Amino acid sequence: MSNKVYFDNAATTPLDKEVIAEMTKMMEQFYGNPSSTHAHGREVRTFIEEARRSVAKLLNCSPGEIFFTSGGTEADNMAIRKSVECLDVKHIITSAIEHHAVLHTIEELHKQEKAEMHLVNLLPNGHIDLLHLETLLQQYPQALVSLMHSNNELGNLLDIDRVGELCKQYQAIFHCDTVQTVGHFPIDLQKTHIDFIAAGAHKFRGPKGVGFIYVSSRNKINPYITGGAQERNMRGGTENVYGIIGLAKALQLSLKELDEEQKHISGIKSYMIEKLKANIQGIQFNGDAEGYSSYTVLNVSFPPTPIAEMMLFKLDIAGVSASGGSACSSGSNVGSHVLTALGVDSNRPAVRFSFGKQNTKEEVDFVIEKLVDMLKVKVSA
Repeated sequence: MSNKVYFDNAATTPLDKEVIAEMTKMMEQFYGNPSSTHAHGREVRTFIEEARRSVAKLLNCSPGEIFFTSGGTEADNMAIRKSVECLDVKHIITSAIEHHAVLHTIEELHKQEKAEMHLVNLLPNGHIDLLHLETLLQQYPQALVSLMHSNNELGNLLDIDRVGELCKQYQAIFHCDTVQTVGHFPIDLQKTHIDFIAAGAHKFRGPKGVGFIYVSSRNKINPYITGGAQERNMRGGTENVYGIIGLAKALQLSLKELDEEQKHISGIKSYMIEKLKANIQGIQFNGDAEGYSSYTVLNVSFPPTPIAEMMLFKLDIAGVSASGGSACSSGSNVGSHVLTALGVDSNRPAVRFSFGKQNTKEEVDFVIEKLVDMLKVKVSA
């Protein structure tokens, strides 16, 4: 292995070689504007619609319910803002550990007095309190429920089937940020009652700057970006053709290899948990790391240390790429809102390690060696 380890796959994943090949072929051979009516344009339009059909088939929904976006953040914004604007939503139920694409959008709508914001309680392990969710739905039926499928910092999973049932029972709208799970878990949109989901291609070995939103045919909303008839009049602007082609290819590959990937990556995560426990006394895992959690994410709190504030920097210098939380907050001095909501000891440096199919157990050993040296603890055999 090289002397550099990438354990930040929840922030972004490496592009799959087959995705690169597919996008390169498109870039070299097809350059028409898909809105043009001539042959060059029609040809490219055909590729976009084939990509849409491919995505819809993999998620078991209609192609007419898939709209391509610039990524998960735009999709989250679109779902939340259009629910308030077009679907008569007055109350939004969410949690304190959602991605900022969701939380900041809802907070803004709340400040503008366009919708009331209600936070569902969290259990000690970071899971959503579903009993409290039902209580809130009894108080505010026909609300928008915006809860993520897998927390991007903790890895905790949400029982989306159960939440969907509750939303259906109380005639609520269910928006689920599935950015961390599309391409990593099977999602059946006919089986699960969901109104909106969001995805970003770069989380499942696709390109950055492209994603999609699923909008259930139950919901009629108006355009999110005006200025053109693209995406069936829902999102003006010339489509990111090469990104869309890459997204569809990446999703196809991810789900085709899903069982194999889950087994391999789960093994990496379990191995790291085992090695951390064996080599670093007083280690703590945040969230439900060894329970109902994504196989790709592990959030670890290390014992208090003088190098706490420098830990990520020191890991980087040692050749290890990891995260202190959400990549979208990196560079800021604000601590993780997710760990704060869980009451995690701020004196303990927290690191999120997230894994992909390219990672190995040898890389885990390398990271453990660097951590042991950094924390000056005795290594275990």
